[in-house]
Amino acid sequence: MLLWCLALLAVAIVAAVPLGRVLGRNLGFLLALPLLGAAAMLVVASSTGETEQVFSWIPSLGVSLALRLDGLGLLFGLLVTVIGAAVLAYSARYLGPGGRHTSFFVLMTTFALAMLVLVLADDVVLLFVAWEATTLCSFFLIARSGDSAREPAIRTLLVTALGGLSLLAAAVTMAVAAGTTRISAILADPFWADQPAVTMWLVVLLAVAAFTKSAQFPFHAWLPDSMAAITPVSAYLHAAAMVKAGIYLLLLFSPVLSDDTLWSTLLITAGGITALLGGVAALRRTDLKELLAYSTISQLGLLVLLIGVGTPAALSAAVVHTVAHALFKAALFMVVGLIDRQAGTRDIRELAHLNVRMPITLTVAALAGLSMAGVPPLLGFVSKESMFAALLDLSGPPWFGVIVTLAVAVTAVLTFAYTGRFVLGSIGGSSGRTVRDGTTAFWAVPALAAAAGLALGLAPALLDGLVGGAATAAIGADADTHLELWHGFNAALLISALVIGSGAILVALRSHVDRVMRRLVFPFSALGVVDSSRAGIIAVGERVSRASGDRTPTRHLLIPVVCLVLIAVVIGVSIGELPPVVADPTQPLDWVLVVLILAGTAATVFAHTRVAAVVVLGVVGFAMTLWFFWLGAADVALTQLLVEILTICVLVLVLRRLPRRFSKDSTRRRATSAIIAVAAGIATTVAVLALTGRRELSSAADYYLRNAETETGGANIVNTILVDFRALDTLGELTVLGVAGVAVAVLLKARHTVDVPTDESEAEKKHESRSPLADAEQNSVFVRSLTRWAGPLTVLLSLVLLLRGHQEPGGGFIAALVGGAGFALLYLAAPSDEAARIRWPYLVLIGLGIAIATLTGFAGYLDGSFLRPLHLDILGAKVTTALVFDVGVYLTVIGVVLTALNLLGVDRHVATVRANAHAAAEADTKTSERTVR
Repeated sequence: MLLWCLALLAVAIVAAVPLGRVLGRNLGFLLALPLLGAAAMLVVASSTGETEQVFSWIPSLGVSLALRLDGLGLLFGLLVTVIGAAVLAYSARYLGPGGRHTSFFVLMTTFALAMLVLVLADDVVLLFVAWEATTLCSFFLIARSGDSAREPAIRTLLVTALGGLSLLAAAVTMAVAAGTTRISAILADPFWADQPAVTMWLVVLLAVAAFTKSAQFPFHAWLPDSMAAITPVSAYLHAAAMVKAGIYLLLLFSPVLSDDTLWSTLLITAGGITALLGGVAALRRTDLKELLAYSTISQLGLLVLLIGVGTPAALSAAVVHTVAHALFKAALFMVVGLIDRQAGTRDIRELAHLNVRMPITLTVAALAGLSMAGVPPLLGFVSKESMFAALLDLSGPPWFGVIVTLAVAVTAVLTFAYTGRFVLGSIGGSSGRTVRDGTTAFWAVPALAAAAGLALGLAPALLDGLVGGAATAAIGADADTHLELWHGFNAALLISALVIGSGAILVALRSHVDRVMRRLVFPFSALGVVDSSRAGIIAVGERVSRASGDRTPTRHLLIPVVCLVLIAVVIGVSIGELPPVVADPTQPLDWVLVVLILAGTAATVFAHTRVAAVVVLGVVGFAMTLWFFWLGAADVALTQLLVEILTICVLVLVLRRLPRRFSKDSTRRRATSAIIAVAAGIATTVAVLALTGRRELSSAADYYLRNAETETGGANIVNTILVDFRALDTLGELTVLGVAGVAVAVLLKARHTVDVPTDESEAEKKHESRSPLADAEQNSVFVRSLTRWAGPLTVLLSLVLLLRGHQEPGGGFIAALVGGAGFALLYLAAPSDEAARIRWPYLVLIGLGIAIATLTGFAGYLDGSFLRPLHLDILGAKVTTALVFDVGVYLTVIGVVLTALNLLGVDRHVATVRANAHAAAEADTKTSERTVR
């Protein structure tokens, strides 16, 4: 059942892409249905006891795709899905009728899916993956909101990524200490009490992860900064998604850490400071959206403080306030969106000059605001009463309870004050342009959220089961939770009355409060600290990389080569006696190839032009190819041959952008380079002689030779290693190759480094040179004729190599190199740069190849683990998913080759200049002919 919840949202994400083109913004209404369906499935799963599902993921590491639905997961899962559905439905009217909104809906639904995985995860690795997915979703949702949102998105990513690293360290530490990655087993493991040093580090790491996600001091700056995002994003992020992930993490580990002194100290201190600072900052804001952002910081501070207190009553109060906060904060953010859309502003000072006639919107704002302020009979009052009741029952030193209760009470007063500022500021003035309510579909969703806060406040017992289950999970023992609106006259009620009275006074004196707040100047801003830290890290990075920050390849090669020599010297001095050589397989042909390689190397060193150096360097590569063939490694030899051919083609294209001859270096520089090169060569030679030929087959090689064919069905050992046994390594390398191809595309499209003939007469002169040797169109006739049959044949050969690669020499990589060689032949046969351009979507091919390889990995879960090959019998033919994986390899490599040919070989600026020169020449010719006539 749990997996079906996730699958339902995944299907919705995929379906959103084509449906968005048809439905436009109305797609929000449709996508709300899968989220509500997922919520219903969670309730059914909880009631029927289907609360745990485990699937193998990475069995070699003991990592599983484990899902578990306890009371805490149910509560947060319902918040994620129900509030998510409300925000999507609201977005259907918030967004304009025109424009493309598909990416927004896809990202929002993906955000909901990531959050749902996070709260259902019973594996720390899965928890971390979902945690980082929410970070990326929030980054993209903020960044897509316009140019002004890019910097806030980056700052949000940097701060929350720091928390992700902290959570990763905590996950690894817990997995090692407990010997498992299952969260339920980790929580039950005795290492929490037996290893206090490990527990101490875990407390710090988990606290940092939660503080960055839930915007706690000193990591709170990103949350107000993220208000650059559109209102639906802010509503979801504040009410049920991003910031609630940190609260969930703290509640998840409360059963084992609530009695830890360091845990309590960190959470109470950070939560208290955050609650007070957020409340004061909210009173200083005139932008309604920013005011709500700081109010979220303040309310999250209260939640963290309560979790830090750690008593059953405090944890229960934290759970109740989590629900109340989700409802009133979602409604208030949607109200801000309504006002902004209808009035064209959300600034209190500008609204004062408008005739705001929005009775329904203001009623919703008042209901949600009263819940935030903790006024009866709203749910916010019930949660606030629960807080005070929990704090009044604290054990320990009396001063501790007084300080904590006072901090919460002051925060509550500030909450009432900035709530009054929000509600009264939304009313606007009585003159100016008239602003009216939006359509029913626009205000219906926030009205439902506000009404839910009122209904649950009047009948809080409806939440007993949900809140009790979540509190039980957070406490680690049965929680006796009975929510009531009226508990009689007691100390908690007295504090609530004092809070409301004090808050009302601040609202009545709001003009004086405003003046005080304007005089209140902080010596620095949290946002400034983030920017300064970012600039400082970049500055340190520049200093560290300054030694190698040179544009010449020599400087970049110097450090690794010197390190190689030093490593060789250290090993040579410390190594003991080497085992004898097993056998001496050297043959006369080996010495011939050695001489050929030495000659090619020497010729490369003494070459005066770059083209000559590339040609003689190719001799070395082709000699190595012959050597591999001679030793019987057909796959390796074929790969080396094709790589050598394509490398030379690419190098020649690059050389067009460089001077023909090498620059003359000083004698000292040449001598230094020679010494380093000789030292590196000697070190490499000695290492090869010392470390090869001195043992029989390794255990890994022996295993592959004995088991490859029986386990994979493939006779080509090299290919089975790449796509069966070590497919994860291949996928990683494939991803790196694809990223490199994209990087080449970005760099070359952004910067043209070709020296072009800008003088029209020179370009014209080149164009008018019509001799066969000077005219590319004439001298490429033979190659073009050859390409007509060689090109298709080469592509066909590449497909044959692809299909047979599992049994005979071939495979995706070799096949792609053959196909790439065919495309290189097409390029060389073209008469001009522009004609040579191969109009294939090379970046799409790269992405498609990586996607196919990755999806093939997910198909492996059908047999137990990621990238596990599936062997199928289709119409009597045996087919393996490793072939599909190889197709992904093939497409990616083809895409990278086409990227190099199109962007290195075709320079649009050169083509434009030549075309202009040709057009000018033809125009001059026609003019001359008319003049003669």
